Amino acid sequence: MTMFEALRKDHDIQRDLLARLVETHGDSEERDTLYQQVRAELKYHANAEERALYVPMMDIDLTQEKARHSVAEHHEIDELIELLDDTDYGASYSITHAKQLQHLVTHHLDEEEQEVFQLAGRGLQENQKSSLAKEYQEEMQRQRAG
Repeated sequence: MTMFEALRKDHDIQRDLLARLVETHGDSEERDTLYQQVRAELKYHANAEERALYVPMMDIDLTQEKARHSVAEHHEIDELIELLDDTDYGASYSITHAKQLQHLVTHHLDEEEQEVFQLAGRGLQENQKSSLAKEYQEEMQRQRAG
């Protein structure tokens, strides 16, 4: 599996969890479970992706700016998660924040898949792509295992 296939697979997991989260109602166990899953997946993915994709991209003139932009978006996502952490599930604006998160993450994933991956594909060496894919997957496994 290439780096980009591995990332896309995890992007699809995030899209699915977020779609399910915004369908939940009130202070329910289902909302809590899904939110905790979303939160964990986003955190693990951002950590692993930054290490395996964005750090190497920062070293290449062609991809540096795009990598910085994507890392900045990870920080925006983190800030929204902090806001959600402090939000009571029963509050009326809880679902509004969840939908904001869905919108922000979806935009970020689409941009990565349509722009970042193509650029990284041109900038990174072939051998780098396979070694980084392995690094990303190992990091995700490590984090999911806790």
